[in-house]
Amino acid sequence: MDILIVGSGGREHALAWKAAQSPLADTVYVAPGNAGTASEPKTVNLEIAADDIDALCRFAKQRAISLTIVGPEAPLAAGIVNQFAEHQLAIFGPTQAAARLESSKDFCKALLQRYGIPTASYQSFEDKQAAYEYLEKSAMPIVIKADGLAAGKGVVIAHSLEVAQQAVATMLSGDRFGSAGQRVVIEDFLVGEEISFICLADGASLLPLASSQDHKARDDGDCGPNTGGMGAYTPAPLVDQALHQRIMDQVMQPMLAAMQAEGTPFSGFLYAGLMVMPNQQLSVLEFNCRLGDPETQPILMRLETDLVELCLAGVGQALHRATVDWRPQSALGVVMANQGYPETYQKGSIIHGLDNANSLDTKVFHAGTSLDRDCITATGGRVLCVTALGQDIQQAQLRAYQACRQIDWTGAFYRKDIGYRAVARLKQ
Repeated sequence: MDILIVGSGGREHALAWKAAQSPLADTVYVAPGNAGTASEPKTVNLEIAADDIDALCRFAKQRAISLTIVGPEAPLAAGIVNQFAEHQLAIFGPTQAAARLESSKDFCKALLQRYGIPTASYQSFEDKQAAYEYLEKSAMPIVIKADGLAAGKGVVIAHSLEVAQQAVATMLSGDRFGSAGQRVVIEDFLVGEEISFICLADGASLLPLASSQDHKARDDGDCGPNTGGMGAYTPAPLVDQALHQRIMDQVMQPMLAAMQAEGTPFSGFLYAGLMVMPNQQLSVLEFNCRLGDPETQPILMRLETDLVELCLAGVGQALHRATVDWRPQSALGVVMANQGYPETYQKGSIIHGLDNANSLDTKVFHAGTSLDRDCITATGGRVLCVTALGQDIQQAQLRAYQACRQIDWTGAFYRKDIGYRAVARLKQ
């Protein structure tokens, strides 16, 4: 069968790489893909943008695509699943209504509150003065979020009233996030350890993937501005069997039931960003309607089960009969970015050393890369995710950073401490 992957980032490179390994896959098309997907066996890039839903639908019909997997959130929020379903095209992902879990933080928080799923106290605002008055009565630090899609960068943790008010003003002005910032969500700051928990969902059943943790802050020590993610690892040592079950019982199953009750059953990758607090209580930070990036890269490095079969089970509402198997190793991915990300950055530098970095245990997934004649250039904010397997998290970390040191371009930078919590826990 022919398969279509929608998107151009590191997550989509990993999806295409894994899908191409399936015996079911003849050709894996990636729209639009990147320089990494262009070089994978059985994989072909298409000159179709991820948000050009009409063109994607036409291509899927013409080529009789058997399965489409959507990587990024924007086409899901724009209704790609609805349009494909109208044409009887198999696609794994949530409908536009179900994708509101991610496309509106206000919608998500209201749903969590309505169905008693644990989350921080919050208020939503469209009026700047009302938000200011709320902030003046609030304890610092506090969290300010743009309501809509902001590529993982619409969150500010404000440690002072001045910074909080500035974040509100910037978001509500529309100067930075456009329509995504027309409403802001202000919520209590929580102390604890963040984890990512992702399930496949088919509207009625869930199949959990391996636990993971990512690093949102740009700089070492979890400092600096929030990003789409600077690295991730799996499994998350914090998530033992008991915590895994509590997450399923208190968060994932209740959300699946809530979506059914709302008349918008959720199919696709259901992602919960969770805070595990010092007293071991859980709190939902966010829900996403797709796989995380960069969590996908290390997760798929460990996945032994056929990804295409899993997604087909999701499309066919057969996840209750599916199982998933994992390599026993740990996996860790380090994002290599362009200097200046997540703000402005230089584009177009030639990347050197990629051939030296890949090995049996290490895979360089491309995100913001392009082919310029015979050269691969760094064209995005996040450029690569260098991902490695190891017998434990420390060995995976060592191998990933060994590979990072083989790669260079003008303006390249990366955090030097991805996985530090897990390594410290291992040493203890």
